[in-house]
Amino acid sequence: MGLIQREIERVGIATIGISIVREFSEKVQPSRTVFVRWPFGHPLGEAGKPEQQRAVVFEALRALYQIKEPGTIIDLPFRWRRETYADYQPPTAADLQ
Repeated sequence: MGLIQREIERVGIATIGISIVREFSEKVQPSRTVFVRWPFGHPLGEAGKPEQQRAVVFEALRALYQIKEPGTIIDLPFRWRRETYADYQPPTAADLQ
């Protein structure tokens, strides 16, 4: 995915990747990446857990705005199957500037 990201970025479109294997992302060096320490096949979270999935997508979008240096990887703090998302606050417009 990182190789595709670089080509898309080359034509001026910003991208963000969601990684579950940090070592691969470090080697490929995509433009921007968020990392979650979750099982293979679940980059957005558990099936049937829309709050968890939404939180990952929102944090990826926040990182899209925050990361200024190519190759940066942000570790997301979410834990697999042990976290509730009732208190999660998605980014506001001010966070994305």
